Amino acid sequence: MPTDAEALALIDAAFADAPRPVHFTNYRHCCECAEHDELLRSRDRSTLQHSDVGNAGWDPICFCSPEGIAYFMPTLVRFALAQPNDQLDWYGWQLLFHLYQGGAYNTFLNACSAPQRQAIAALLAHLIDTRADLLELEADDILRAYQLWSVA
Repeated sequence: MPTDAEALALIDAAFADAPRPVHFTNYRHCCECAEHDELLRSRDRSTLQHSDVGNAGWDPICFCSPEGIAYFMPTLVRFALAQPNDQLDWYGWQLLFHLYQGGAYNTFLNACSAPQRQAIAALLAHLIDTRADLLELEADDILRAYQLWSVA
């Protein structure tokens, strides 16, 4: 079973060359998209904070383009591998949502290369192995997500 560091190293390698988009959302769509885009444009992989994306009701990643998700993926995985605390819920649930929403029509899945898909599948397997207690309520979804990313 790989360690957190090994799972993260796979993600870092797979997404290392993901370019930073000029815009992360369809910022002209509405005020909410513009606000999320402004926040994400003000951050990079080293300055994005869990608190920036940790509120499921106000998560800019929900509005993010596949290119933006790819750019931030190493950071998002770091949040998912961190232990939950009193201030913020465990980010793994939100990451799972982003990886599974839409099933086979998930725009991020369909934008990823084969090595990126393999790294995400390995991450999901790692979460299943190491975070079962946190995933208990989402067990079916993570198994489906793993299947989706494994065969894509």
